[in-house]
Amino acid sequence: MSFNATRRGFLASSAGLGAALAMPSIVRAQANQILNLYSSRHYDTDEALYTNFTQATGIRINRVEAAPDALIERMRAEGANSPADVFISVDAGRIERASELKLLQPVQSEILSSRVPGNLRDPDGNWFGFSTRARVIMYNKDKVNPADLSTYEDLASPKWKGKILVRSSTNIYNQSLTGSVLAARGEAATEAWARGLVANFARPPRGGDGDQFRAAAAGEGDIAISNTYYLGNAIRKNAAEDKLSIEKIGVFFPNQGDRGTHVNISGGGLCATSKNKDAAIRFLEYLVSDSAQRFLAEGNDEYPVVSTVAPPSTIGRFGTFKPDQLNARVFARNNAQALQIMDRAGWK
Repeated sequence: MSFNATRRGFLASSAGLGAALAMPSIVRAQANQILNLYSSRHYDTDEALYTNFTQATGIRINRVEAAPDALIERMRAEGANSPADVFISVDAGRIERASELKLLQPVQSEILSSRVPGNLRDPDGNWFGFSTRARVIMYNKDKVNPADLSTYEDLASPKWKGKILVRSSTNIYNQSLTGSVLAARGEAATEAWARGLVANFARPPRGGDGDQFRAAAAGEGDIAISNTYYLGNAIRKNAAEDKLSIEKIGVFFPNQGDRGTHVNISGGGLCATSKNKDAAIRFLEYLVSDSAQRFLAEGNDEYPVVSTVAPPSTIGRFGTFKPDQLNARVFARNNAQALQIMDRAGWK
């Protein structure tokens, strides 16, 4: 089953959503309101995203932009006086951390619950995913036959000794991936997997996801673990320094024969201190409209959560895949234990 096909059951009418956004009585009631958005997103397409919302509702957006952890700490420091209405971040681990710190409050919305798949939102309604990225195997096409690739677990096989490139265990993307393996395999098997993976490292972990597939293209290793959007960014920008990577790197979606490929989210929720709750919920609902989904996906070469919206061509070329249906809250809550396992395995 394709990535899009797995989500069709969660659709709602985009026409109905558009009509809701255009209701004159609501626009008049909310005109001149200001929504305080704490966001770690910083993409050019977001300008149009916010402009369109303001034009549809009359609600202006005041952005506070910073790294996810810095925003969380800011909200904690501001306490009950925080002006934050909506918090948006990347990785379920960070979003769930905000939820566990009671910085978010539950939202009941038929639009959000019908358009965001159940595994990409908090079961208690504290946060919702708005775009996704897959954590995949990227391989040097000159050195690896994709027929030899299969699962995340198989990367711990001795046949890959000296061939694996991946960033540090301190990176939350790796913690979430390991958290998903932990949910599927249990602690003992996950630690054995992590030890096997470490034994196969081509070099000590360093750099970001992009550095891993660039190193694979340059021959420092054969296989990189990376989020899809990093290669998508390189394809879109088409910079001279990435031409080798674009030509040499292939993308493989692991675990298609069992649970599916690990996917993580960009998402957010309603802040616990919001003084503009109705406007904030309206904004969250807007983010799952077809037009907003296109802006969110294209801004960082990610997959939309609403299956009526096609992924950007930069990552659409990788093909369709079956995603892991594990609820994002599960692997997010596994992050701390996952890091302990990775540390014990020598994954630095």
